[in-house]
Amino acid sequence: MEVSPRDGLQNEAVPVPTADKLALIDTLVSSGLRRIEATSFVNPRRVPQLADAEEVAARLPRGRVSWIGLVLNERGLDRAIAAGMDEVNVVVVATDTFSRRNQGVDTAGGIAAWHRIAERARAAGLRTTVSVAAAFGCPFEGEVTTDRVREVIASCATARPDELALADTIGVGVPAQVRALAAAAAAEAPGVPLRWHFHNTRNTGYANALTAADLAGDHPVALDSSAGGIGGCPFAPNATGNIATEDLLYLLGRSGYETGVDVAGLLPLGARLGGLLGHEVPGQLRRAGVFPGAQP
Repeated sequence: MEVSPRDGLQNEAVPVPTADKLALIDTLVSSGLRRIEATSFVNPRRVPQLADAEEVAARLPRGRVSWIGLVLNERGLDRAIAAGMDEVNVVVVATDTFSRRNQGVDTAGGIAAWHRIAERARAAGLRTTVSVAAAFGCPFEGEVTTDRVREVIASCATARPDELALADTIGVGVPAQVRALAAAAAAEAPGVPLRWHFHNTRNTGYANALTAADLAGDHPVALDSSAGGIGGCPFAPNATGNIATEDLLYLLGRSGYETGVDVAGLLPLGARLGGLLGHEVPGQLRRAGVFPGAQP
């Protein structure tokens, strides 16, 4: 589940030109990625890095990829529908303080908005994901209990999402929390496919991702990642890098998982992104290369 065009670029100090975003997307598609969060339909004054959402959407290569747009409200949904997106990812923040800073409403207000968006998106033929943000910890309220996340999941599940995502927005989670939240999701949203969004802020993102994959067993699971490990939330202090797509693919491949993605084809992206963004990117695999015998 590739998020670099959206979550990867939204926290950069300088907006990336549309042509460079599309070149990044072309490389991702060529490497075999088939679900890509391409942009965010949010207020361009708050996230100017993604102010070109409609232009990016209009130039996406259609047919092989399911294109996802992040939306926070019904206005964003209107834009995503008009842009021809295949899926929408709707964020509900697990804590009131962060929710107000991120979306201008408390958690209950976010859940109500999700219900409205889910109904309209389904009617328009779009697949829906509800992402519970700050599910592992909040930069303003601190610890977030499993019971709190369980309550949010239960309230969101009644709107019948196609997918439930649990997000470690600030990179504080550990595998024990992954196991606890997976159990909560199974109890409150049985049968709903899981998606996980991890940041590597405190160097636990890859352990969390492998734990989530192992817990899924024979069931499909989506793991968010960002080429080069770039990204973060503009409204969460110190919410640095996502787990890097190439590093995650290497980990999964060496652990016996099939991903269908050409890891080697992604390695040049780290240097390209570093030059484009004006700083080194966190991803590690490009420095050492794929070990002989590793499969994507």
